[in-house]
Amino acid sequence: EKYKTGGVQSKGNFSFKCGKVEVCALLGKGKGSWPAIWMMPEKSVYGGWPKSGEIDIMEQLNFDAIFYQTVHSDYVDIQKQKDNPKYFTTALFKPGEFNLFGLEWYPDRLDFTINGSKTFSYPRVEGKGTSQWPFDQEFYLILNQALGGNWVGSITDSDLPVQMVVDWVRVYQKTE
Repeated sequence: EKYKTGGVQSKGNFSFKCGKVEVCALLGKGKGSWPAIWMMPEKSVYGGWPKSGEIDIMEQLNFDAIFYQTVHSDYVDIQKQKDNPKYFTTALFKPGEFNLFGLEWYPDRLDFTINGSKTFSYPRVEGKGTSQWPFDQEFYLILNQALGGNWVGSITDSDLPVQMVVDWVRVYQKTE
């Protein structure tokens, strides 16, 4: 293998429903770099991807000074309902510095943040059911540094190595 990429995930060890996630990370850069902080369902109770949902807290490509925050579901990816409500945003981060990528997950909306400021909110739409809102089950965290792929494109060897440095990960939940 010419390239090795890696990551960590909490599947089977830690999953949760609703709460606040914050990840303090420094993103590397290079042609073909694709760091991500994201969440997937622990049990996929509504079926395989995208039916049980995916929450992308941060995906960054190549040398971009922007990153993406996105939700995936049957409603978005199969029914192609991408504008009502809007399913993603892009936001600026501070390249070369540690940034705080976040998600505040409520029963009726997902609020995405960067460095403590809200960038985007994805609401639960009444009457659309689990195809639009599969976010009523436990999800686990994934932090990974990928290289190459259809979205990010080819890799430039002279830009390597590239890494995402994670200082800390915190998950907060209300106690009952």
